[in-house]
Amino acid sequence: MTDATEDIPEVDYVEGTGVPIRGNDIDTDQIIPARFMKVVTFDGLGEFAFFDLRFDDDDNEKEHPLNEARFQDANVMVVNNNFGCGSSREHAPQALMRWGIDAIIGEGFAEIFAGNCLALGIPTLTADHETINALQQWVDDNPDGDIEVDVAAETVRYGGQEISVSVDDAQRKALVEGIWDTTALMKANRNAIEETAANLPYLDQTRSDVEADD
Repeated sequence: MTDATEDIPEVDYVEGTGVPIRGNDIDTDQIIPARFMKVVTFDGLGEFAFFDLRFDDDDNEKEHPLNEARFQDANVMVVNNNFGCGSSREHAPQALMRWGIDAIIGEGFAEIFAGNCLALGIPTLTADHETINALQQWVDDNPDGDIEVDVAAETVRYGGQEISVSVDDAQRKALVEGIWDTTALMKANRNAIEETAANLPYLDQTRSDVEADD
């Protein structure tokens, strides 16, 4: 029997450099403007992340961390409170992932946004304002500095220090055990799902009703 999780990577540790995105209540429309959602696939969304905050109406660059050369290879985003609020569009974390983000550390996240991040294997970790502010400042001062995110241990190490962060229990379990990709899990367990469905009396009745109508 095929292991349902064999193709789903465990996300218990992320390492890389950071990029600070300051401001509370950054909503999903700021992360990916609605006009860029008219796509058949999510491919290419990364270049449009924070587009209206990065460019003016004439497509000239504004001051924004994602426009700075020193942050172009960053994969750990450090944000403030209520990040990802607003509409539930899954395009927002898709755009961040395709820009190169592997983990997000912040003061707080909108629940649906965090859930959409989990579906992509992106951990969302939280800490208090002072802790996040200090990390953002350190990242600003050390754009090439290494950040180690230990999802399982709920710690972040940077600049010779270690801070405690929080990860939702269900999210941590799914990431660490490699069961965060529900689509892959369903595909891997297709036979079991079909067997269960075949034994559900109400589904059997529905099929009978459909056949009778035909």
